[in-house]
Amino acid sequence: MPITSKTFVRSTALLLLVGLLALLGIVGANVWLVDRSQAYFDDVIDARIARRVAVDLRAQLQDMETGQRGFIITLDESYLDPYNAALPLVANQVAQLRDIMAFDPEAKASIDTLEDDIAFKIGEMNLTIEEARSGNRDAAIAVVSTDKGKEAMDRSRAFLGQLIEAIDDRLTVSVANQRNTTEALHWISIVGGAVILIVVSGSIWAVFSYTQELANARREIEQANSGLEERVRERTSELGKANEEIQRFAYIVTHDLRAPLVNIMGFTSELEAGVSTLRTYMATQPETPDPHTLEAREAALTDLPEAISFIRAATRKMDGLINAILKISREGRRQLRPEVVDISELAEASAAAVHHQISESQGTIETDIRVDKLLTDRLSIEQVFGNLLDNAIKYQEPGRPLKVSIRAKHKPGNRVEIEVEDNGRGIADTDHERVFELFRRSGKQSQPGEGIGLAHVRTMVRSLGGDVTLRSALGQGTSFIINLPRDLRSTPGVSSQ
Repeated sequence: MPITSKTFVRSTALLLLVGLLALLGIVGANVWLVDRSQAYFDDVIDARIARRVAVDLRAQLQDMETGQRGFIITLDESYLDPYNAALPLVANQVAQLRDIMAFDPEAKASIDTLEDDIAFKIGEMNLTIEEARSGNRDAAIAVVSTDKGKEAMDRSRAFLGQLIEAIDDRLTVSVANQRNTTEALHWISIVGGAVILIVVSGSIWAVFSYTQELANARREIEQANSGLEERVRERTSELGKANEEIQRFAYIVTHDLRAPLVNIMGFTSELEAGVSTLRTYMATQPETPDPHTLEAREAALTDLPEAISFIRAATRKMDGLINAILKISREGRRQLRPEVVDISELAEASAAAVHHQISESQGTIETDIRVDKLLTDRLSIEQVFGNLLDNAIKYQEPGRPLKVSIRAKHKPGNRVEIEVEDNGRGIADTDHERVFELFRRSGKQSQPGEGIGLAHVRTMVRSLGGDVTLRSALGQGTSFIINLPRDLRSTPGVSSQ
């Protein structure tokens, strides 16, 4: 069936519209799936923290009970070392567990019961230890023999065991959800690519068919209007140019179709080439009052190029977001290597690496390290310092010399606290937690970036068994506080090699 001008315009516009909708659907689905993947990723991180706290609390209670029994039996003070070491940590672990379970109102009563049982057990252990020290070993044994402390301890162990089992189930579900999301993203890309391939193939067919119709029409005009040679020559010239553009388009499309269509950017390029050919053709056509043709002209010359530019910008952003989660994922899979790290030396080296940037604004970096060597992962600490210093430089207050302070000190529980403080533009109170989320940034976006630096910092610090918080006020500066264990090998899941 011959293809008329109106049919060609309508069919081509329809194909391009289908391709546009397919691209928008793919982009929207990818954004949604990436957000879901990030939510599952955060859930895995939170569950790992909750499991570590529960395991640590159970181990501390067991250490305390073991130390108490050993002392009552032998009256040797050295048996109380595990007891004394674990005692100051228990309250903090219970508080952390309460914070972690705050999202579940039903868990409050269970945490209250756990806290009461632990308090009762610690009270009993303190009483028996004091009785044994006073020479009343029989009285201490009598207290233990009531089995009330044992019952409280058994309830605590049972609750923590059930909690750890529930967290393990939660981790299994979250990992499975992440895997399903990735698979869905894979299939959406494949199906969307197939749809766009069909659209491009249909566009090629329409272009070639219409080109053939144009050639036939030209021959008919030559035969019927031999006296209009000049007009035919001009028309032939125009058609020749159109044919060259169509052939060039066909070559590009054919060439590109030889390679696998591996991402949305490739399909956008194919669609853009088709729109370019249509624009060239529509620009050479005479004006006509036909409303469909006018709509098609407007779509070809204005609407579609603008829409494609928006799609291209969106797909570029999508590519950057996917590359960023892959980067945090790869980092999350990297094997940590505990080694002796001199924090003072590392801080000085990080400061020296950005000295030229600081000096440009007459800024300074001061260090006050009151911590000796740590056993931790050197690369992670280097990346944490690098990200925080880059952040301070990027968001310094205009017109004010940048001043950065790096401090470190010991904290209870065999831990250290590292603080990186700057006098930059600061962070609003409402954004203190938001800045640690992936792809989230605070304040006016006057500097380039994807919003992954602080999320990366928190992920690395948590993988080292610590956490990072901040204090900040707009216009006054920001302090990032990092709490880490002195020995990374004490963190569950970290190899001692």
